[in-house]
Amino acid sequence: MTLRTTADVIDRFNRAFVERDPDLLTDLVAEDCVMESVQPAPTGERVEGRQACLDWWRALVEDRSSQFQPQEVVLAGERATIRWHYRFGPGPADWVSGVNLMHVRDGQIIEALGYSKTAGEVPLATDAD
Repeated sequence: MTLRTTADVIDRFNRAFVERDPDLLTDLVAEDCVMESVQPAPTGERVEGRQACLDWWRALVEDRSSQFQPQEVVLAGERATIRWHYRFGPGPADWVSGVNLMHVRDGQIIEALGYSKTAGEVPLATDAD
């Protein structure tokens, strides 16, 4: 068996969401995979283990009320950054932008950390007078 490259793994991961095919995920996830979702703020939900990560991602892939749209993938060895848009409803404001920081080892995902832009205003540091 030929070992999948990071590019192969991330391409197949993204295709699972775009094509709504959860079976593409089956052998992409390592037994010790750790995933952190974008919500709830501030740190997201932490999911550990192959089956738990597969279950979480499969539910997202199969959710017909939402749509994941990869925008850009940047590869660096075993690491990848996926910039994406996620649409969760029909309205013009029913979407969010974010990134996933992915770590692939031996042709499988071992870590996936999700970050997104938040809705509403976030207090910013201001100059003290």
